[in-house]
Amino acid sequence: MKVYGDYYSGNCYKVALLCNHLGISHDWVAIDILAGESHTPEFEVKNPNGKIPMLELDDGRVLTESNAILNYLADGSDLLPSDSFGRAQVLQWQFFEQYSHEPYIAVARYIKRYLGLPDDRLDEFHAKQSGGHKALQVMQTQLQSSDWLAGSAFSIADISLYAYTHVAGEGGFELDTYPAVQRWLERIEALPNHLSMDAFANAV
Repeated sequence: MKVYGDYYSGNCYKVALLCNHLGISHDWVAIDILAGESHTPEFEVKNPNGKIPMLELDDGRVLTESNAILNYLADGSDLLPSDSFGRAQVLQWQFFEQYSHEPYIAVARYIKRYLGLPDDRLDEFHAKQSGGHKALQVMQTQLQSSDWLAGSAFSIADISLYAYTHVAGEGGFELDTYPAVQRWLERIEALPNHLSMDAFANAV
């Protein structure tokens, strides 16, 4: 199968990290979003939304949206609970990631890292800070009483939130006031088969 993505996109990195944890073989197809490579006619035939990551299976079927891809690939593994409540807990955190975390932390990071913090985006960048810190505080509260976000074990909920949280500083969000979040990051990075974003980019 093929994964189309950007090395340093958190949404794409989620998929690469899960594949590394589960030993899933795949071909990585690098897509330069700033060069418009996700909006070519060839790409949009497969994904009319023109976004990455995109998973293309051996039989030609396509999945988009990072958390949907994670749920598909993790099905039947220890990283996705088999009981309905456990799965709902994972989804709860993945919805939180997409609606309350990513729109602030990832967008601020994009403006600063990818665009170089241009003057015409400064107001937007600063406006993202409050929402990002609110999301980090929600995580801090949860992780003060639990090692992992969903249930008692590492899961794709943690992968979903790790992707952009561990590079939150690149969007102006310092983690010094979130010690439980920092300890959670360290636990993830100590797991077997963990692959850092930089190591992944250098490996492909």
